[in-house]
Formats: sequence, structure tokens, C-alpha cells
Amino acid sequence: MRMSNVAELFTPLSGGGLKLPNRIVMAPMTRSRATPDGVPSPLAAEYYASRASAGLLITEGTQPSFGGQGYARTPGIHTPEQGAAWRVIADAVHAAGGRIFLQLMHVGRIAAAANRQVPDTPVAPSALRAPGQVWTDQAGLQDYAEPRSLALDEIPAVIAEYAAATRLAIASGLDGVELHAASGYLPHQFLSTNVNQRTDAYGGDAPGRIRFVVETLEAMVAAAGSGARVGIKISPEMAFNGIEDQDLATYPALVNALNPLGLAYLHVMRASPTTDYVALLRPLWKGVLIAGAGFTAESGAQAIASGQADAIAYGKLYIANPDLKERFEQGLPLSEADGSTFYTPGAKGYTDYPRA
Repeated sequence: MRMSNVAELFTPLSGGGLKLPNRIVMAPMTRSRATPDGVPSPLAAEYYASRASAGLLITEGTQPSFGGQGYARTPGIHTPEQGAAWRVIADAVHAAGGRIFLQLMHVGRIAAAANRQVPDTPVAPSALRAPGQVWTDQAGLQDYAEPRSLALDEIPAVIAEYAAATRLAIASGLDGVELHAASGYLPHQFLSTNVNQRTDAYGGDAPGRIRFVVETLEAMVAAAGSGARVGIKISPEMAFNGIEDQDLATYPALVNALNPLGLAYLHVMRASPTTDYVALLRPLWKGVLIAGAGFTAESGAQAIASGQADAIAYGKLYIANPDLKERFEQGLPLSEADGSTFYTPGAKGYTDYPRA
């Protein structure tokens, strides 16, 4: 057993309204098993419940409206049928002793028409097409759609979609929600200097570019009834989906603006850094900080022991190891995930990985 050198992962965590039995978090990961109408697969209850020994589960990105969808077979949380399916998932996780937050993901410009259930043009802070392509079940890889810039008077309606999705998530039994403000999706697009070229109140300098995210979280907190039921994920270092941010003031300004909301946590995803944003933001953030991307059991425990983070998010390791917490605890070998089944329909590569 190697528990002694990773023991920090298994200590309880209380803060931000969270009460977790350990500090291992399952990171949100797109798995593309929902119906075309965004209803989670019946397999999702088994998938999440089998991983309920984590301190916290964070679900795959879930669109707050059909307008927020850009990928094939991603779930939503904006219709009664979707809410009912999420209720089954939440109940299964709770029956297994777990806690689960639902990640809200509006893709903005990262969309292809074939993956959307509405004919509307995708929206973004500015009318700039993202580089690259996206998979569609109908026609294979397709270029990202040309987005249109959100009009100033349209922004409150988009924020209201996040609030409504939050209310439905809480009503469906989820323990909380996470705003996906990372990976090049709509909130991240507003934060970034290269995608957000607005000159109105939602663009320009850092206070303008963070405004959409701050107002969205304020609306989500009001809908949830407490900041303790709302978290946020950011990825300042990530250039994914054509994102760049040339202003080092952006994320300190964001964190300072969010501190008064009493959020459950700040989830920071690392990438190959030129700036260590975990180190930069840790002294500014007054609540629980979850760090993610590329951690092992040992490096995660070290980050907690050093005060760099309060909890560690694990992504791909959880795909192939539903009992990751127990494997870490007992020093057992880890299974390898099959990348070819990350986004395919059905049970293969989803619910068929064995426990040790």
C-alpha cells in the first residue's frame, strides 16, 4: 500500500459550503452519450454512480439551451425530459454515497450546424470563426460555423438561460452547478482578448471582458439560492479552440470580482504554462481551489500538502478507473483508457471498465 505518501487526498474537505469526505474530484468530461434531444443516456446513471467514491463528481458539459449546443450527443438541462433524466442520475449517485455538480456549458462559436437542434446561427462576443473542425454524425468532420456577435440587448437572455438551467438542475436533485468558463467556450470567449473585440460594456479592458462571467454567476447564485451550490471552472493557460488572452490582469480581476459571491469553489485547469495561474490566483481566491490536469496521486497529494490546492480534479484516469479513489488508496495499478471510445455511443468504453 502507498497511502502514506498520498494521504492528503483522503482527508475531508469543508469549505465554500462543500463537505467532502476526500479531496479527489472527478473532472467534467464530454462523453457524447445523450440523445439528439439532449436527454442523458440511461447508462449515465450507472457511469456516474460507479464513480461516487470521489469526494465530488462534476458532470460532462451540459447545454443550458439548444442554442448552446455545438457537439454531437451532448446533454442539456432545459427541458422536462432532460431534468427527469438528470434526476435519475442524481438519485443513483446519492444512493451510492456521492455528491454531484452539473457543469453548464454554452459552446458559443464552437459549433457546427449539423450538431444543433435549432437553425439559429451560433453566437459569440464577436463575429470571428474558430479555427479547426468538429465531428458531426451526419457528415464527419466539419468546419466550425461562422458565428454572429451577440447584440448588447441579447446578453441578458443568454444569462437568463444559465439561471433557468441552474434552477432545473437543483430541482432535479443535483447538488450544485459549475459554470464552464474554460476551454474556449462562450464565457471563455468573453474573457479572451483575441475573441472578444467588443467596444461596449462587455469588452475592452479586463473589467469589461469579465462582466459576462460575473453577471452569469450572479444569476446562477440567485437561481441556486446560495453561492455554496455554484462553482466555476477556468483555464487561463489553455489555447484550445483558438483562445488567446494577452492581458495578465484578466484573471486576477475575475477572481477578485467573484470573491464576494461565496462560491463553492474555483476550479483551475492547468496547461503548459508560461504563467502559473494556480500560483498566481491562489493568494487572491478566498475559497476552495480545485486544481486539475495532469496530476498523479503523488503530485496531487503534494499540491494539497503545499497549500497550492484544496482538492485535485482527475479526468482521463476516471474514464478507465471507476474506482480511482480506491486504487489510489491501495496503490493498485491503473487501467488505460481507450481513446477511440471517448465520444462514441453506447456502453463500450463508458460503463464496461472493471473495478480492480
